[in-house]
Amino acid sequence: MAVALESALYEHGKLAYRLGINKNLGFSTEDRTENIRRIGEIAKLFVDSDTIALSSFISPYRADRDKVCQRHDGASLDFIEVFVDCSLEETEKRDPKGLYKKARAGEIKHFTGIDDPYEAPENPDIHLHTDQMTLDKEVAIIIHYL
Repeated sequence: MAVALESALYEHGKLAYRLGINKNLGFSTEDRTENIRRIGEIAKLFVDSDTIALSSFISPYRADRDKVCQRHDGASLDFIEVFVDCSLEETEKRDPKGLYKKARAGEIKHFTGIDDPYEAPENPDIHLHTDQMTLDKEVAIIIHYL
């Protein structure tokens, strides 16, 4: 979805960038927390330069997301939480890297939704049910919100 959203924002004359970092981290609680901390700091730099930062990551812990939001708020920068809500069954079907299959086989430990929890946002700015919507509809909802 982030690729389609980035394209739509470009068509609307908006500067946006998809973030992708942290290949050296695993799936432990500590690594997940560090991943979101790093992403949040980089996103903050982009937003400070008037670039829409699209960070599409599994962020299983509410406290980690809240810290990123607070850091943006503390710097008077916008932060929009989009809850990309999808059933576990559909998520496993869409898994291009086969990570869920590996987690089910015990090859990956601490995998969100398999042997680690996911704490859903309590009050996201946007809530998308991606297993019930088209990609075009999801992008349109975000564009309309912005």
